[in-house]
Amino acid sequence: MDHKRIDRMVKTLKAWAMRWKPTAVSAVAGKSRDPFSILITCLLSLRTKDETTLPAARRLFRIAKTPEEMLKLTPRTIEKAIYPVGFYRTKARTILEVCRRLLETCEGEVPDELGELLTLKGVGRKTANLVVTRAYGKPGICVDTHVHRITNRWGYVKTKMPEETEMALRRKLPKRHWLAFNDLLVAFGQNLCRPISPLCSRCPVEQDCPKVGVTKHR
Repeated sequence: MDHKRIDRMVKTLKAWAMRWKPTAVSAVAGKSRDPFSILITCLLSLRTKDETTLPAARRLFRIAKTPEEMLKLTPRTIEKAIYPVGFYRTKARTILEVCRRLLETCEGEVPDELGELLTLKGVGRKTANLVVTRAYGKPGICVDTHVHRITNRWGYVKTKMPEETEMALRRKLPKRHWLAFNDLLVAFGQNLCRPISPLCSRCPVEQDCPKVGVTKHR
């Protein structure tokens, strides 16, 4: 797949994205570019659907919006606020540990560099890249299950693991697409390009997609 085709597909999906609900992280970032809010929302979103993540994040931010305020809460209070996100008890402890680390080593500020973010408890490459791109507008490529699946389905990359996909996209994907790529493909994956039996008959980029690995579609 050449640059002209990927440019065309991204442009088409951007036009269609207005029909789809924004991701939880996009909803938070759209209201405020606050790095701390985006980081915490990312942590809550892990293994949790957006329709559960966003209300949980909003409940939590109503009682604490900064690391200092968060550390005044008990783990139980955070658990009650974020339930029923996946692994809510573990995430409550992780949030408190992240807040302690931010205050102890970062003067309460969320780092804007990938390497520094990766030193925080519970922060992997997906979360770190989302914070870098959505909070700070710096180049990064966030690869979750949707981005990994769709770029392989397009034949744009040929990888087995999300981290491999990130590195492949860093080498191949034009930088002009980096910031928007995750949000775009997550919404596309949630609405049309689903893991099982994707809705190819309704897909606006179907003609450009070789459907690698797709055995059944609608």
